Amino acid sequence: MKFLNPSMDFRTVTPEEMKKVAATEALKLVRDGMILGIGTGSTVNYFIDALKDLIAQGVRIRGVATSIDSSERARAAGVNVEEDYAGTVDLDVDGTDEMDGSGNLVKGGGGALLREKIVAYNSRNVCIIADESKFKENGIGTFRIPVEVLPYLNQMTRNQVEKIGGICIFRENGKYRTDNGNMVMDCDFGIIKDPPEMERKIKMIPGVIEVGLFANLATMAIVAGQDGVRTVNFKNFSP
Repeated sequence: MKFLNPSMDFRTVTPEEMKKVAATEALKLVRDGMILGIGTGSTVNYFIDALKDLIAQGVRIRGVATSIDSSERARAAGVNVEEDYAGTVDLDVDGTDEMDGSGNLVKGGGGALLREKIVAYNSRNVCIIADESKFKENGIGTFRIPVEVLPYLNQMTRNQVEKIGGICIFRENGKYRTDNGNMVMDCDFGIIKDPPEMERKIKMIPGVIEVGLFANLATMAIVAGQDGVRTVNFKNFSP
């Protein structure tokens, strides 16, 4: 674990300011000519907006966005957003709803879990930016696990997910739709002892499109808190 900016006084920093600090640190990883994965959420919005300054300095960036909202925001910042990129993403910068010390994540509070996982899976490096409230030393699962499901026979899918221990609620009473036209269930499994196994079990259920458990995908995290901003490495960063 490496602390950054140790001279800064973070004792009075608000959660929103923590998000901005983490996003600003992630900018240091961006290089000219990169294919950049652009996540979704309030923390990533700070990162996207800050890309405008890099682009103004002449840094060339192509991006693959994980939501319609992030795509529009990135284009406004001057990023050349690819709609159907077939190669490998150099660096994916995204947020998280929860994260444990092994880099297992809960994502999908913003509904972009399917696109976020596609981009993360196809990235050389995945950098998670977050404020300290997202880091859970005792394990993830306090935040309900989002599960994207096909609308067709969705109650059947819900029943099957509940059979493996979840208590599931359809987001917005079933009215919510993702950018892909699917529904989201928010599922309470309690603290999850084996995130990779739980991810596998949920994804095996027909009707489940994707699950908001991200196991073994994060390369590193930049976490801002009252003690400062630090990096946590889960894998070797590969330029």
